[in-house]
Amino acid sequence: MMKKILNKIKKSKELKALIYLFPALLVLGVFQFYPIFKALAMSFYTKFDYISGDVFEVGLDNFHYVLTDPDFFLALRNTSIFVFFAVPLSIGLALIFAVILNSNIKLKGLFRSIYFIPFVTSMVAVSIVWRWMLNKQYGLINAILLTFGIPKVSWLTDPKMTIPILIAISIWKGLGYKIIIFLAGLQNIDEKYYLAAKIDGASSFQRFKNITIPLLKPTLIFLFITSAIGAFKTFDEIFIMYSQKPGPLKSGLTIVYYIFIKFYRHWQFSISAAAALILFLIILIFTILQFKLSGKKSKRREKDDKEN
Repeated sequence: MMKKILNKIKKSKELKALIYLFPALLVLGVFQFYPIFKALAMSFYTKFDYISGDVFEVGLDNFHYVLTDPDFFLALRNTSIFVFFAVPLSIGLALIFAVILNSNIKLKGLFRSIYFIPFVTSMVAVSIVWRWMLNKQYGLINAILLTFGIPKVSWLTDPKMTIPILIAISIWKGLGYKIIIFLAGLQNIDEKYYLAAKIDGASSFQRFKNITIPLLKPTLIFLFITSAIGAFKTFDEIFIMYSQKPGPLKSGLTIVYYIFIKFYRHWQFSISAAAALILFLIILIFTILQFKLSGKKSKRREKDDKEN
């Protein structure tokens, strides 16, 4: 009997694949999928014992609390501003640098390594360095400003500076990764398109607009979605740079920081789970909209090409 089962397993490629994948699926199930479903269920618990797991009441009170909490809307506002500026700026800069590095310039291998180093560096280490650089008393940036006769700036205590600082860190940290992805996309574009455009008299900008951008569309969509998801989850740099506080006057309060405060400091577990579910829905809607908008643009281009 066992021999027959073993022979079937040997012959069946699907069963073999499942056996090889089982350890990884088990780890994912225990540490990823189960917590997600548990948090989803917990978001509806209004009265329960967190230790024993006994649930006494279920309802939508947690969502009502979150959606009427001024702190949540402040966190949503801060996060939206951060995503709106950080994602397009980082992708735009990465594309410019990638185009430059893709051309025949000297030491481009060295430049690729320099740009990629921040990405592989721990966010904790990056945040500590930036915190030292932005220190009002002995920070490197204020020291440079003083040499030009510019007075010191209170970078870390001015609420108006919090979001711009976070945007700058996000761009600097993720630039190398985006450059590498763009370089991979650029190197897959056949050179004959550029040669044909040159023969037709197209300028560098026209070649970039009409060849590079359309052919990089899948890469752009991928980076926009992954960058937006990462931006919505901003937390580490705020926690480290502002001494475990959400910035001066809550200027650095993001949705993830809001969830952290409710869970770890206020012990409002079901409310934090409800906020996490709302964040998931926001990211899901944002991703679907990006896919639809990119799909509409591609259809319009196909129609224009047919008409021409």
